[in-house]
Amino acid sequence: MDYSQFFSAALNRLHDERRYRVFADLERIAGRFPHAVWHSPRGERNVVIWCSNDYLGMGQHPKVVGAMVESATRSGTGAGGTRNIAGNNHSLIQLEQELADLHGKDSALVFTSGYVSNQTGISTLAKLLPNCLILSDALNHNSMIEGIRQSGCERIVFRHNDLGHLEELLRAADPDRPKLIVCESLYSMDGDVAPLAAICDLAERYGALTYVDEVHAVGMYGPRGAGIAERDAVMDRIDVIEGTLAKAFGCLGGYIAARADIIDAVRSYAPGFIFTTALPPSICSAATAAIRHLKTSQWERERHQDRAARVKAILQAAGLPVMASDTHIVPVFVGEPERCKRASDLLLEDHGIYIQPINYPTVPKGAERLRVTPSPYHDDVLIDRLAEAMVQVWEKLGLPLGAKALAAE
Repeated sequence: MDYSQFFSAALNRLHDERRYRVFADLERIAGRFPHAVWHSPRGERNVVIWCSNDYLGMGQHPKVVGAMVESATRSGTGAGGTRNIAGNNHSLIQLEQELADLHGKDSALVFTSGYVSNQTGISTLAKLLPNCLILSDALNHNSMIEGIRQSGCERIVFRHNDLGHLEELLRAADPDRPKLIVCESLYSMDGDVAPLAAICDLAERYGALTYVDEVHAVGMYGPRGAGIAERDAVMDRIDVIEGTLAKAFGCLGGYIAARADIIDAVRSYAPGFIFTTALPPSICSAATAAIRHLKTSQWERERHQDRAARVKAILQAAGLPVMASDTHIVPVFVGEPERCKRASDLLLEDHGIYIQPINYPTVPKGAERLRVTPSPYHDDVLIDRLAEAMVQVWEKLGLPLGAKALAAE
């Protein structure tokens, strides 16, 4: 049997649907972010990165880099295996204590990625609750959906941020049945925010647990960078907070923070934790340094919000179809996968600007976009150049500008 035909057919389907993904070969240089080197088919070129999730540039911060180097020099490069086998490296314990303190919880548990923390955390929690009913926001991330699916529990999807629909579903459920409300605090494709206080009100009224994904908000919002829940003063009302170390904290890994019994139960039952090699000490030390810095430093958050506001204003003034967003996410509507990919290619090839296209299934078909994420290090000159380049690309591809484009959304 020719097995290659199946793989070729699968790849051809992606090409036909304009969903085949191509990744640029980029080399970040510490101290130069958002500038990077693109190893293009024609050789090395300097480019500006406009879509990194290293939102605050902490991946190059001297404290973070220094902590990683010092830890690797002292403890070596690996963790030695799973925590079950190798034990807890001390840097990991310090990191979990720092995360628990950040979110005002008893304990925290670190995983190898934010994806794994959702996939494993949700599935394990739900399995431990007899006959659990999971109520999931319609725009939840794939990692959350996979966690729900793997739990084997009944799931009901409520319309995105629709409190009336959520209450209707909660009211219809058996009052004595365990219920888990699963949502994000900040939805990264549209940049909108969940009404966390109202969701907590409903959870308390109908006896549900709450699980909130803060991956695009930790480090970014709140007086100490604990996220939207801290900003909105509801952190103590949320049962489980999930976050990442790979975005605003500039490192790698994911985590959950909660009461001690919840964390211990996940630690004891979760296959995605028990059978996975732990994060190495150097990563843990770097993440701890980033969290400690952002607990006290406001400059990164304030500068970042200023840059995001300026990008929105300049792009809108240029007539580009900037989708409404109250956060640091700046989505620019395209609405067609092939031209979205082409716009990304032209920005990179002709203007040295890297913005990855966002196509289905990350967003619904017809909602394709470029997702711009400014950092504190994108200055006024770079922002003006971005606007000029995008206008030229829009004109070259015949893409509609301004209100006309958004009307088709």
